[in-house]
Amino acid sequence: MKKAIGKLSFIIPFLLLAGVSARAEIRVDKVLEVESVWAGHPVGFCLLTDGGYQYVVYYDADRNMRIAMRKLDQDTWTYTTLPSSTGWDSHNYIRMALDRKGYLHLSGNMHCVPLIYFRSQRPYDATTLQRIPSMVGTEEKRCTYPQFIKGARGEMIFRYRDGGSGNGNEIFNVYDESTRTWRRLLDKPLTDGRGQMNAYIRGPVKGPDGYFHISWVWRNTPDCSTNHDLSYARSRDLVHWQTAGGEPLDLPITIDTLGVIVDPIPVQGGVINGNGAIGFDGDNRVTLSYHKFDKNGKTQAYCARWQDDGWNIVTVSDWDYRWYFSGGGSIHSEIGLGAVETESDGSLTLSWRHVKYGSSIWKLNPETLTVVGVSKKEPQIPRLLGKVESDFLGMQVRWANDLGENSEPGVRYMLRWETLDRNRDRPRSDPLPKPSTLRLYKLRDY
Repeated sequence: MKKAIGKLSFIIPFLLLAGVSARAEIRVDKVLEVESVWAGHPVGFCLLTDGGYQYVVYYDADRNMRIAMRKLDQDTWTYTTLPSSTGWDSHNYIRMALDRKGYLHLSGNMHCVPLIYFRSQRPYDATTLQRIPSMVGTEEKRCTYPQFIKGARGEMIFRYRDGGSGNGNEIFNVYDESTRTWRRLLDKPLTDGRGQMNAYIRGPVKGPDGYFHISWVWRNTPDCSTNHDLSYARSRDLVHWQTAGGEPLDLPITIDTLGVIVDPIPVQGGVINGNGAIGFDGDNRVTLSYHKFDKNGKTQAYCARWQDDGWNIVTVSDWDYRWYFSGGGSIHSEIGLGAVETESDGSLTLSWRHVKYGSSIWKLNPETLTVVGVSKKEPQIPRLLGKVESDFLGMQVRWANDLGENSEPGVRYMLRWETLDRNRDRPRSDPLPKPSTLRLYKLRDY
């Protein structure tokens, strides 16, 4: 065991977005050092708070997968090294979840490789994690993008892509806690590119309307410029799927399935995989935010909202900039959009960041989705904590949100560390930055 660095309790003032003069405060109740971690490239770590326990899984300074656990009323971590180490691939993020009996499930470090999956042998005990060689036994040789989902009845569902970029299918498994076994949730893949493309899915997101929502773009090859056709579907139970208008869908969904295309963006049309952030307006209508090229070839932000019997697509930016991307590997993101959110006053907000124009939060007209101003909504992370500590050129701050269900009102847990940016999943030569410090922050709204 290793003792954490201890507690801090202080008030951090932070400025809101440009043009807003108001100030707010947020309290950092506690900071716990976890361990020194790899900083040569970014890859997603995972934080889970549930059942009175907290788990952090990451790649240590030697790029070995490690998990640290503690009881919430204790500040000492217990560490376990797992038999998996990462290379230079920024796809190799890690995910974990607790089932309803308290057993820990973990998957990650996968980009078109055989399934990597661990399960604890005792409830809540990360030190008993063991590698399980397979879940179902088929379609597990080229796995990517693991995700644990809580189903409509609280059951654990595992989603991943089988296959590669341009020729993969979306697979869903469901877990039986009584037998500790997995089976297919769907007897067919959710989406099927028929060997010609694959769907890059965002979600499922459980909406305020009770549906699970997904969006996706199709991609023809490993070249990211071949993304096309922003699409959407929804489901009550993740088994029976339908269009935004409620028409049932036969599985698997293909590029020829009627009623799922939101915006028929062509290849090299400026849409990137990961677009289609899923939000909702005050009437619980699903609203997707994404970017593509306008008629002049400039990259603009768009919102698409399902209204009555069709998608209403609105241009919400007026940027004089073109982000053209191409090639394979993990690319540097020049533009990012959040999901549309409804505020307490009924207004809508949309966060964004841009390599040329910085970042902000737009306030949108609820009727037209057009920008009517800059929101005074406070950022979720104190700006003081966003300052890079390392003096190595090119280092950036990384954050991970808590995937668990912390029950303490007004409290949020987050992870913070620093790395260099993506490098198209290619090795870097020396010199490399020293390992950075992974810390857990307990933040309290104040």
